[in-house]
Amino acid sequence: MNSTIEQAKKFEDKLKKIKVFLSDVDGILTTGLLYYAGEEMGYNRFFHTHDGYGLKILMNAGIKCGIISGGGSKGVKKRFEDLGLDYIFLANEDKREAYRAVLNDGYKPEEIIYIGDEFFDLPILKDVGFSATVPSASFEIQEQVDYVTQRDSGTGCVREVIDMLRYVQKITPKIAEL
Repeated sequence: MNSTIEQAKKFEDKLKKIKVFLSDVDGILTTGLLYYAGEEMGYNRFFHTHDGYGLKILMNAGIKCGIISGGGSKGVKKRFEDLGLDYIFLANEDKREAYRAVLNDGYKPEEIIYIGDEFFDLPILKDVGFSATVPSASFEIQEQVDYVTQRDSGTGCVREVIDMLRYVQKITPKIAEL
């Protein structure tokens, strides 16, 4: 059996309740490596297309999706605006304010997934209904989350968690018919 399905089954009770998918950016949706693209664009990153498509699948199914990032480059902002995310919080390492804004929209902690990898992600990781991190996160972070992905940062780790959620909530991507 597919290990993603096996993992999803372990967390079925938690994943059934999810209505919001939130993610950190650097070290989760990217490898954490930065490159300077000049004064106009600033520091930028590479994103994995599987993660972006997975977020679109969730949004098409009615799950709210967003990012909470301490960084604030134009490239990051453009990427997630182009994806049409419901929540885009940038340029504040104290992510609690962004998380409270999502809660103020009427969501309960148990209805939220968060995937993050750093110490400033901990307040959210410890409060949400389902939390995840990547293998490259420090041991302190790994000890606090529900799930450590098999895939590392920037290589589809977000999609891995999305696929677990899709399996439990029976979300199938819309496929164009001929």
